[in-house]
Amino acid sequence: MLVLIGNYTGDRLNFELARDLASAEGRETRMVLVADDVASAPASRAPDRRGVAGIFFAYKCAGAAAAAGASLDEVAEVARRTCDATRTAGVGLSPTVLPTTGRPTFTLADDEMEIGIGIHGEPGVRRGRLETADAIADTLTGTAAEELGLAVGSRVALLVNGLGATSAEELYVLTSRVHDQLGKAGVRVHRSFVGEFATSMEMAGASVSLLRLDDELAGLVDAPAYSPFVPGGAR
Repeated sequence: MLVLIGNYTGDRLNFELARDLASAEGRETRMVLVADDVASAPASRAPDRRGVAGIFFAYKCAGAAAAAGASLDEVAEVARRTCDATRTAGVGLSPTVLPTTGRPTFTLADDEMEIGIGIHGEPGVRRGRLETADAIADTLTGTAAEELGLAVGSRVALLVNGLGATSAEELYVLTSRVHDQLGKAGVRVHRSFVGEFATSMEMAGASVSLLRLDDELAGLVDAPAYSPFVPGGAR
């Protein structure tokens, strides 16, 4: 059994307990933590980062490897390699209101945005006046691409994720700009996914995730999948 989760304290406590219970029943288990959010800690503390929308790629590649008959150790290694090659940068435009408290998780003025804010309202790295979609796309793309060390000839899979209340039209405006910026840098987008994958109820905002591909990961991203998590079903 592979336990593949985002790097949050509560998730780790609960799923580590589940793993221990499964192990006590004689089940072989492996755990892989996703920590793709570049804003939540510097590169020198990368293992401390949060797991956000980039977990999509880890699920997709690990699932494809498992469907192809890979062993548990091989599937876990694919998940780790995918996580190591994935970076995400996001922006928040409005908070969510928790049903249990009736209060917003954070506050932003109508003309403000926050770069790097977490899906649970964790603080970001920069708050300021609302910028254009192109400027936001440039910031998110540049941050993720720099972390991955992308260069001319690099190949990536792209995920543009809505946080819950961002329209498809807005997400595709961001996607178009990300494609333009990567193309100017000589980076080829092998495949794009656009939609809501890691949301926070009605929070407005978006994130850009990049997965640096090699031939194996490209094949796993392209593999047929039959899940609500993967739009379009097969290819």
